[in-house]
Amino acid sequence: MQSIGNPLIWGIFFTIVLTMLAIDLFVVGGGKEHRVSFKESVTWTLVWIGISLLFAGGLWFWLDATQGAAIAKARTMEYLTGYLLEKSLAIDNLFVWLMIFGHFGVPPALQKRVLVYGIFGALILRTVMILVGAMLVARFHWILYFFGAFLLYTGVKMAWFAEEEPDLENNALLLWVRRHIKITPALHGERFFVWLTEAGHRVRYATPLLLVLILVEISDIVFAVDSIPAIFAVTTDPFIVLTSNIFAILGLRAMYFMLAGMADRFSLLKYGLAAVLMFVGVKMLLMDVYHIPIGFSLAVIATLIGVSVGLSLRHTARQAPRQ
Repeated sequence: MQSIGNPLIWGIFFTIVLTMLAIDLFVVGGGKEHRVSFKESVTWTLVWIGISLLFAGGLWFWLDATQGAAIAKARTMEYLTGYLLEKSLAIDNLFVWLMIFGHFGVPPALQKRVLVYGIFGALILRTVMILVGAMLVARFHWILYFFGAFLLYTGVKMAWFAEEEPDLENNALLLWVRRHIKITPALHGERFFVWLTEAGHRVRYATPLLLVLILVEISDIVFAVDSIPAIFAVTTDPFIVLTSNIFAILGLRAMYFMLAGMADRFSLLKYGLAAVLMFVGVKMLLMDVYHIPIGFSLAVIATLIGVSVGLSLRHTARQAPRQ
């Protein structure tokens, strides 16, 4: 499979990612049980978006100098479309995280550590899935039709069940964990495990925070299954697929804390995300009949998300009690 990636550009990408991860984990916030403020979350959300856009600019200049303006424009548009697509779909995952934390009563100061593990898990999982997906697409072109049909089905299902919330208490994996592991009734700070004295013996217990982490990782898997096929509707270049995906994920923790206080204002966003999935599914199913231009796809995705956000805010304003 042809790719614009070479050892130099891959090295630059991973250097940027590792550097920003180190800053995010060891410099920003600092200390344990740090409650991320709205101002801090907005600042770092903008920083991550800015870095992603700077990477797009650098990609364009490098491709323009080495492969020409036409390829530079095409690949940069693919990156931006993939980034917007993955960022948009990831928002739904943020709302699921919010519901999980609320269900278990995890205070904001304790959520940071769970999200760190969640983001790392998502990075590893998506990297593996993208590499496997790229190999499958390169070998079996017809699998793109399967991806398209799956995304169309997922979009319809998301819209149909938009008002329903998952039953966390009856989650099969959590029920299995509760049967096989002793779990404390209350949280113990940021710890996932604690040692307690029972009948004169020290016994290791898991805390509810471990259950929260398990659900966060499950949500990563579920949403990766939806979003990874979607990016292949934009491009099959492994470098573009991976970089747009990784940059979309890296800023999720900051974005989560930014949206946490106003999630109820975006009640119709899920319908916009469902429409995006359906559009991408149709695009993949028509790929050998009619090629929908990348610029048009970018405009459609941005419009669907923008309209759903606007309608959500308008709906929320109408529902608010009048003084």
